[in-house]
Amino acid sequence: MTELAIDDVFAPLTRDDVDPVGWLADRRAEGPVTRLDLFGNPVWLVTRHADVRAVLADTAAFSNDFAHLAAAGGDDDGDLGLADPGGLGFRDPPDHTRLRRMLAPAFTARRLAALAPAVERVVHERLDALAAAGPGADLVAEFATPVPAMVIGELLGVSRADQESFASIATGRFDLLSSIVAPLDSAADGLAHLRDLVARERAHPGPGLLGDLVRTHGHDVDDVELAGLVDGLLVGGHETTASMLALGTLLLLRDPAHAALVRDEPAAVPAAVEELLRYLTVVQVAFPRFARAEVELGGQQVTAGDLVLCSLAGADRDPRLLAGPDRLDLRRSPTQHVAFGHGIHHCLGAPLARLELQIAFPALLHRFPGLVLDADPQVLTFRQRSIVFGLDALPVRW
Repeated sequence: MTELAIDDVFAPLTRDDVDPVGWLADRRAEGPVTRLDLFGNPVWLVTRHADVRAVLADTAAFSNDFAHLAAAGGDDDGDLGLADPGGLGFRDPPDHTRLRRMLAPAFTARRLAALAPAVERVVHERLDALAAAGPGADLVAEFATPVPAMVIGELLGVSRADQESFASIATGRFDLLSSIVAPLDSAADGLAHLRDLVARERAHPGPGLLGDLVRTHGHDVDDVELAGLVDGLLVGGHETTASMLALGTLLLLRDPAHAALVRDEPAAVPAAVEELLRYLTVVQVAFPRFARAEVELGGQQVTAGDLVLCSLAGADRDPRLLAGPDRLDLRRSPTQHVAFGHGIHHCLGAPLARLELQIAFPALLHRFPGLVLDADPQVLTFRQRSIVFGLDALPVRW
């Protein structure tokens, strides 16, 4: 096991290959809640599956309001010059409820079924691009990164030029390697671009979700709030799915039996995707929660305003959830994993992410049945201290 050379506060964002480091399992075994310290302030880390679900479901005791995060650095005015990223993740009811209702119709089973042909077109377009770059290429650059950016563009109904800019908007938003506040600082440039996109859609609404929002709710939201919603969809749905595509492919290539199951057994694919989601849990911690008042949590007294972090990766490897949690079993019956969160902040785009993965993995393995890793496994670089775990590159050959 890799020895940690970082502060404990970053340990929940650190992995040994694709596995959460042993430190996290040790904390989970010792108790449901661990106290860490960030800039001298307490941070309560929740690691057990049942406790994570309980915290994520309890909006009466815990708040997601961005104002708490802005104030967490010790500024009494709550103004650290951070760009409010908007979207749903940093909102409490009733704002959260109002905004989620605006977006929810785009993710019904009927709407996603109508979107499925577009997802298939995007996947096969990028498989063509991968083939053209080969017979050896970087799967992250040619496939995993562009597919979700283009799918979100199809959902929103924006031009290909705007789709091509989406990946750069999302880049670095989850990376804490250089700074605790770097992800929030990086939101400013992306939001400026999206406000320009929203202004163009408001003038000439298109056929997709963004045009629908302008037509249906244009009088209820201004450009800043609408750009925040688009940003939430883009950032939440891009890097997460891109990471799943890359890391999931890596795991499938490591075990020919797993690859054969996904390639040759269509009925087994949905459960296999659920197991990959649980095992990888690429979103390592949930949006930060803040205690609204003094509360007892896992036997610890949490003070009003304290930051509570729920380790999704820790919860999904909890032996209380399932037997053999550190074993990847693509035939395992789906569990109540928290890879998409839980409660009112459960990822709204989870059905779309599942659709993309269920289409992309079999299509990739059918198109390139001889696909293999084209690099020494020891030289693969994983993103450390990133809220969304991922790979920098995945060289493959066929």
